Amino acid sequence: MRKVFILFFFVPALIFSQEEIKGKIMEMTSNGNELPLMGANVLWEGTSVGSVSDKNGNFRLSYDKSYKTLVVSYVGFSAQKIDVINIKKFLKIILQPTDVLDDIVIKGRKKTSATSYITSQNISTISSKELLKAACCNLSESFETNPSIDVNFSDAVSGTKQIKMLGLNSPYVLITNENIPAVRGAAQVYGMSFIPGSWVESIQVTKGAGSVINGFESITGQINAELVKPLTDPKLFVNLYGSINGRLELNTHLNTRLDSNWSTGFYIHADNRNQTFDKNKDSFLDMPLGQQINVMNKWQYTNIKKGLISFINFRFLDDQKQTGQIDYNPSIHEFGSTVWGSEVDTKRFDFSAKFGYVNPEVTYQSLGFQLAYSHHDQAAYFGNRIYDINHKSVYTNLVYNSIISNTRNKIKTGITFSHDAYQEQVENNNFGRTENSIGGFFEYAFDNLENLNLTAGMRLDHHNLLGTFLTPRLHVRYTPWGKSALRFSIGRGKRSANIFAENQRIFASNRVVNIQNSNGVIYGLDPEIAWNYGFSMIQGFTLFERKADLIFDFYRTDFQNQVVVDYETPTEINFYNLNGESFASSLQIEFNYTPLERLDFKSAYKYYDVRTEYNIGELQKPLIPKQRFFTNISYETVSNKKGGLWKFDSTYNWTGQQRFSSTLLNPIAFQLPAYSPTFSTLNAQITKVFSNQFEIYVGGENITNARQINPILGSENPFGSNFDSTFVYGPIFGSMYYAGLRFKLN
Repeated sequence: MRKVFILFFFVPALIFSQEEIKGKIMEMTSNGNELPLMGANVLWEGTSVGSVSDKNGNFRLSYDKSYKTLVVSYVGFSAQKIDVINIKKFLKIILQPTDVLDDIVIKGRKKTSATSYITSQNISTISSKELLKAACCNLSESFETNPSIDVNFSDAVSGTKQIKMLGLNSPYVLITNENIPAVRGAAQVYGMSFIPGSWVESIQVTKGAGSVINGFESITGQINAELVKPLTDPKLFVNLYGSINGRLELNTHLNTRLDSNWSTGFYIHADNRNQTFDKNKDSFLDMPLGQQINVMNKWQYTNIKKGLISFINFRFLDDQKQTGQIDYNPSIHEFGSTVWGSEVDTKRFDFSAKFGYVNPEVTYQSLGFQLAYSHHDQAAYFGNRIYDINHKSVYTNLVYNSIISNTRNKIKTGITFSHDAYQEQVENNNFGRTENSIGGFFEYAFDNLENLNLTAGMRLDHHNLLGTFLTPRLHVRYTPWGKSALRFSIGRGKRSANIFAENQRIFASNRVVNIQNSNGVIYGLDPEIAWNYGFSMIQGFTLFERKADLIFDFYRTDFQNQVVVDYETPTEINFYNLNGESFASSLQIEFNYTPLERLDFKSAYKYYDVRTEYNIGELQKPLIPKQRFFTNISYETVSNKKGGLWKFDSTYNWTGQQRFSSTLLNPIAFQLPAYSPTFSTLNAQITKVFSNQFEIYVGGENITNARQINPILGSENPFGSNFDSTFVYGPIFGSMYYAGLRFKLN
């Protein structure tokens, strides 16, 4: 840690000593007026050191004694070479238009997902085009074609998909909507299914501890979903979807530009599943029945002249799920002892607003304010076990951006306040708590415009339950040679463990719940604290005259404190504070290649070592495969004159063995082997684009028909002590096929 603080406080002093040259680039109009040129390129001749002029024509550029000549260029103007003698002199450069401008043909294709070469943080961006390659009905299903995120079913009853990142479950990942914390607290298990895929404009996946601006809870990384904007989303968008597992879905977007500043959008999502399936004949539904209504109204205000922009969102959700045995009827069997069933009814209201101001005269100065309120009300029962939770949350964040000395040295600082009020009923027990926190943060970013940039942040928070504490974060990127980036990161995270909301699958069993500690501040347990550090390398190269890149990632999370979720005693679930070592090591090697024009290939190998000290000793964490292999191939034909084309996409996943929690104390009929078998899945989709307005798609998931035949222990007696649906390692339904159409009017 000492090295982290040395970097944080003394790097700025070293870089301020670097010299730079300043100037302004203009054009002369026919009537003799001088106008600034934005986006003009400024480059030291013979180097890769350059800059771009801002909207006022101003530029800043680092200087070295070996630099002699500036090259200034702009499309449609004659390039100028300027010999620099005195760097202290402010340069005023007037470019002359060319008499004849030759035809320029720009040919290129942007990848639908990519890892950045230039940011200090290890960020991968998934575009909306990438999301269309699979049936991403909601956010939890949006990572099927991305190797960095693992998607698994959490249990054999709820049908809920849970994500893992760097070997740890989603509670250790900060999940945000437009950089506002969203999937947390009561929404931790089902919250990602409450964000429709068609609402998502892009996703940014950050490995390692995230920015201090977004809070102190991030440990393994951050997933930020940018939602569609009324100003840029089509005027009308309709998506219809249907699958053989009984799911029907409708998404509709209506966007209107009210005047030169205001735009608004109205977004409706509705889905329904009312068909029953029991392919393994265990009397339980393979997929839950349910319906969801999700409505959002979004307002956007933009005034470029005054430097103002704002977004205001209102959202209401009503989600109902029913699962359990095929013959279960809530009106007849609720809280009975003959037929097992479950219902989870969630109503949620969200409000969020973002206000931003950019100084028109000094564009590097800006002020942003975020405000969010949510009310999450879930009423649920699982057999005869009740779990209700009511969660009210308020979040505010004020952020100021500026520079120190020059634009190579940027700062962000601000204040965050959050409030969370929980009320829970867990069978016959009631739990309630209120969490309030206020904190300040400072983040410094340096970029030498050549081969080095870093982001160093620190925040100080006071929390009524967690106390007063510091959260340091550091991200460094260095480019030793062309088409490469080496990254290092280290950061600390701290969080409250919502043991029931995050582990709702325990209620779909007859395990007895035990909390073994009583001196902690939340459920008698201490908060979780962990350090995450890692190294990443990306190297681009040319293979058979085609672009390729190789990515190597290694990250490790070490817990100082952790709430251990212990399934190792059959018929019990035990929660207790860590007494020993707990860590998660993650290694990923990824290869991306474009062997032919419009044909993209990517593959990845992942190795996890995730271990925790349990009461019976140190064990590999259950239901986390040590090894995974991923391959994705996509191809797109050339667009014809009417805009029509074909798109093909396929994804293969191989999942290694996963350890089952111990069943040795169960009767022999209810014992499982130590490890699950391996399995493979294949997903594929074909899309026919008829024009820029209309397309249809068909696809299949798990075409290999991999299935876990007996996912529920004791399914024949769901009210007995051995009933347990938490041993899910793979798909239950088997192959699933779907079709849909999309229509948009720009």
